[in-house]
Amino acid sequence: METTPRVSIDPFVPLRHRWRDVTAGSGFDATAEPYRTRLARLGAKAAGHRDAMAPSDASLWPDLAFPSLGATPLRLRTMARAYALPGTGLTGDANLAAAVANGLDHYRRRVYAEGADEVGNWWYWRIGTPRNLLDAALLIGPHLTERRSVALREAVDHFLPECHLDDYSGTSTGANRVDLCVVTLLRAILGADPAKAALAVSALSPVFPYVSEGDGFYRDGSFVQHTTIPYQGTYGASLLSGLATLFAVLRGSPWEITDPNRQVVLDSVERTFAPFVHDGLCMDLVSGRAIGRRPYGDHDRGRAIASAILLLGETASAAERSRWQGMVKGWALRDTHRPMLDAAEHDDLGFHARLAAILDDDAVPAADEPAGHRLLAMSARAAHRGRGWCAGLSMASHRIGHYEHGNGENLRGWHTGSGMLYWWADGHGDQYSDSFWATVDPYRLPGTTVSTRRLADGAGEAWGDTCPPGRWVGGATDGVYATVGQHLNGLESTLKAFKSWFFLDDAVVCLGAGITGEDGVPVETIVDNRRTGAPLTVDEGKGWAHLEGHGGYVLPCGTRLRTLREERAGRDPAPREGRTGGLDPVTRSYVTLWFDHGVDPVSAGYVYLLLPGASPAETRARAADPGWARVLANTARQQGVQVPSLGITAVNFWNEGAAGDLAASAPCAVLVREGGDGTATLTVSDPRRDLDELTVTWRRPVAEVLRGHPLLAGAATGAGLTLTFGRLAGRGGGSNTVTVRLA
Repeated sequence: METTPRVSIDPFVPLRHRWRDVTAGSGFDATAEPYRTRLARLGAKAAGHRDAMAPSDASLWPDLAFPSLGATPLRLRTMARAYALPGTGLTGDANLAAAVANGLDHYRRRVYAEGADEVGNWWYWRIGTPRNLLDAALLIGPHLTERRSVALREAVDHFLPECHLDDYSGTSTGANRVDLCVVTLLRAILGADPAKAALAVSALSPVFPYVSEGDGFYRDGSFVQHTTIPYQGTYGASLLSGLATLFAVLRGSPWEITDPNRQVVLDSVERTFAPFVHDGLCMDLVSGRAIGRRPYGDHDRGRAIASAILLLGETASAAERSRWQGMVKGWALRDTHRPMLDAAEHDDLGFHARLAAILDDDAVPAADEPAGHRLLAMSARAAHRGRGWCAGLSMASHRIGHYEHGNGENLRGWHTGSGMLYWWADGHGDQYSDSFWATVDPYRLPGTTVSTRRLADGAGEAWGDTCPPGRWVGGATDGVYATVGQHLNGLESTLKAFKSWFFLDDAVVCLGAGITGEDGVPVETIVDNRRTGAPLTVDEGKGWAHLEGHGGYVLPCGTRLRTLREERAGRDPAPREGRTGGLDPVTRSYVTLWFDHGVDPVSAGYVYLLLPGASPAETRARAADPGWARVLANTARQQGVQVPSLGITAVNFWNEGAAGDLAASAPCAVLVREGGDGTATLTVSDPRRDLDELTVTWRRPVAEVLRGHPLLAGAATGAGLTLTFGRLAGRGGGSNTVTVRLA
């Protein structure tokens, strides 16, 4: 009996095709616009690179002197993409592929050679350069001979030996580990090496589980890289993109990623990344040293996150994919300052195709900005969305650095962790995008309390090793409102302060107390510093100020508010291919409002309300109603407010004690919200993460506890309420809510 011989299929063949489709772009009609024009431009660019090649011992192109670790491999990849993609005019061109192959081997022999020493940043040698070289090699396929392929693989093995994936530590964690695994997979595909492919997948496993310290994902939604820096932007976006790519490329292959902890990554889309994307931009407070790299960098990072999310959706559940598509569609429609679809046309045709498809699909509803509050205590960050506005808060603690600098970047970001309060109302999507970091006074960042002591560029240790000793940093939130606090210790300063923010529907109540310093210079609290030329109106007699088109400020009558309108000059980094960039001069207008606490203050304080988007009439009305928000305490022991119209009482207890109707046996944060249905919720947290027991009392008649919390050890009701909690220290500063029925 004759049998049909079984054909052995090389599993790496589909991986090569899938890599090209996922990373170079697919899912579009190359003859339709804007793809036709964009692909033609790619072809012209590649032809220009090919024609300008002049290999020598010092360079592959005369304008790119070796080692040129970034630009030379990137040009080779650009040429390879023009060969692999349709519609470039050079699709399948053997001469172009031969030029890429020659260029790869030339660069490998003179720079990226087995046995060569790493010069400069390790990242280029183990991640950036090999990824582009291997990518280009895969795209030109058989035009790279086996001899040249072996030599390239051996060079990669020299700079990225398998031992770098043995330990999950140092520079092999988080986003770096994902990038190393991507390079390892490319090396495996190029050499059809099953063992390398298996290593690339198994080495990802430490990335997925939740962590309680160091780099990675935290249960509260935090993502940290470099041990002390919240990093959803850049590193986080890179991690999400890398994992989405690996999930998509390896799906259905013998090396498909099936680790059960991969769900942590899927959950991070809405828990970790989305809270810090506002109308398409990724807030700078989760972007470390990258904040000043280029104008509109926050929009670029938001677009990178959106791209990763849509790609990740292709290997997620139908329900997750549907939610994410609606979310990204909403971002794209609301980002009018850097339209996401237009920008995608220039940097990612695959993303453009995915985004265009959902924008054209009426069955995908655009999701609105989610209302409410997200407090990520483990990374000292908060995001709040009220009616038509959004805010982000950046703090520093004993585990989160004041700021990060490194590689010559962000040298004056000293005070970004000193309580910087970012906020956007309608139409303000470029407030921190348009050359803000190049021109803003770095000693007067909005919301911060700072010593004006002059600091050196790059003050403090590099790479985020700038953690102050303060442990009480965090707060309590019920998901709608929040009380957040920071025990502030200045960077290279004697400054100490207690700062609290109470996030409400249309306002942020801001308190400061115990402001003390001995630096011999003035200490200031920056109420705001807006990049605008809008008119400012101040009525100190009636306790308010208003910035036209932006919002209002309410302060106690008689408070001395300092103001300044100025034009500030600076220089924007202007990256150019093949070099780190020039410096483009720019000038921007600013309006600054601040409190001057004087030289070496002792226990100074402040109170003000921020009203994002408020009109002059709304600002005046709020100022004329001092009982709207009652300050219960504003000392170095407690800070608290009561807002009767919202049923809110909130206190940050820096020490045990009482404020208003609330008392606590130890440092904690307490948020009470009375509903209109005869119930109330009490939300409690342990920001210091050191309490074995906590007792909170509320002088309010309570009939019964309707819903407790696993850590609620005891409750007494009656004329007052007493709640006793067990070990809160293990909750990572998270909020714990109890619901009661009022008597």
